[in-house]
Amino acid sequence: MAGSTTRRGFLSTSAGASLGGAVAVTSGCVPAFTTAKAFANESANDRPGIGCIGVGSMGTGDAKGHAGFGDILAVCDVDDRHAERARNDETIGKGKADSYRDYRRVLERKDIDVVSIVTTDPWHVKIAIEALQAGKHVFCQKPLSLTLEENQLARAAAEKFPNLQFFIGTQQRSQKNLFLRAVNMVHKGLLGDIKKVTVGINGSPTGGPFPVEQPPKELDWEMWLGQAPKVDYRAKRCHYEFRWWYEYSGGKFTDWGAHHVDIAQWALKEDTKGKGPTKVDGTDAKHPVPFKDGYPTVDDRYNTSHDFAVNCTFPSGVEMVVTSRSDNGVLFEGAKGRMFVNREKITGTPIEEGWDKDQFTDADVVALYKGKPFEGHKQNFYRCIREGGLPVSDVFSHVMAMNTCHLAAIAARLGRTITWDPAAEKIVGDEQAAAFAARTPRAGYEIPRV
Repeated sequence: MAGSTTRRGFLSTSAGASLGGAVAVTSGCVPAFTTAKAFANESANDRPGIGCIGVGSMGTGDAKGHAGFGDILAVCDVDDRHAERARNDETIGKGKADSYRDYRRVLERKDIDVVSIVTTDPWHVKIAIEALQAGKHVFCQKPLSLTLEENQLARAAAEKFPNLQFFIGTQQRSQKNLFLRAVNMVHKGLLGDIKKVTVGINGSPTGGPFPVEQPPKELDWEMWLGQAPKVDYRAKRCHYEFRWWYEYSGGKFTDWGAHHVDIAQWALKEDTKGKGPTKVDGTDAKHPVPFKDGYPTVDDRYNTSHDFAVNCTFPSGVEMVVTSRSDNGVLFEGAKGRMFVNREKITGTPIEEGWDKDQFTDADVVALYKGKPFEGHKQNFYRCIREGGLPVSDVFSHVMAMNTCHLAAIAARLGRTITWDPAAEKIVGDEQAAAFAARTPRAGYEIPRV
């Protein structure tokens, strides 16, 4: 493996690697692409071509990260201001990348091997599936999906294109001394049988009424809306604030839930197909506007839940409370002890007394990383492109967490308990709730079925 790898060689190797295997490393053979500058070799031909679709605030940060591993050949955004800023950023497009409004122009390009999707939630699955169909490796920001049905569509696409990486930007899965340590401790049974998990995700902001305005000339409002219902432009519906409208998001249930519910279910081993809660109680949830039959009755204010405690019951008897009323993070309560973890700290007697001494080894971390060495989040993505194998943030586990997040949002919107069949992945015994599992997109914005 010594020496440079040409882009053609990189592509043929990554295309030939399956999700079931990895490149063998023998004594004296240094694996290619293992450092933070994994693909930053001297020759431009050694670097994969990257297209960044969605380059707002989060998309800009992700683009800068991708630039360490390949050449950003195209940037795309429905807001020309975002696209031009990224195109001319010396750490992203360097004034040389092509700029587009329409993501399909990026997918058409044969010189682009990887796409980074950092759009609003309703666009994620559609663009990701079309990117896979176009032969691209996919990095997609969380939350992957807008609906329960989209989870299934994304999983089906990942199964159909096993030689392409489909990676989710849930970066907490790469925080070794915080979340990985917590997951390992639960997996090792060091807290005893887990009885309860509290997932603190804060509440959505409240605000409005917001006035109708003319869209900025640089913004393609029609394209921004995509599959969502056609409505007048209000600045507070757009860009970052889309998160606080059920038309485009699940509020905090999917925004922070995509992180913390994911960690909780990973630790509980409830992150594989057929797993998940059976009862989701949304009776204790408030919204900033009136609702009827699960839909807001006004259209000029944020409408996602700002105050909630949704109880999710798993077949094992574990209760997981997804709430706005506790510290942001995950609290595990076991028969032997309690442990709290978030992005800043990991605390509790089991941590203070080092219950996992000699039980959180490099081998344990590699196991959590699905056989890969521990390294940065995007580094894991590009390693898996090169070597094959599942990434630490794979689609299959992510959709299990997103099932729970969407169920919590549906139960909260309806203000009642819903029953979920994890094996069939269906809401049962409640036709009204079951109708929220999917949304009919506007004509022209349908999601491919593969």
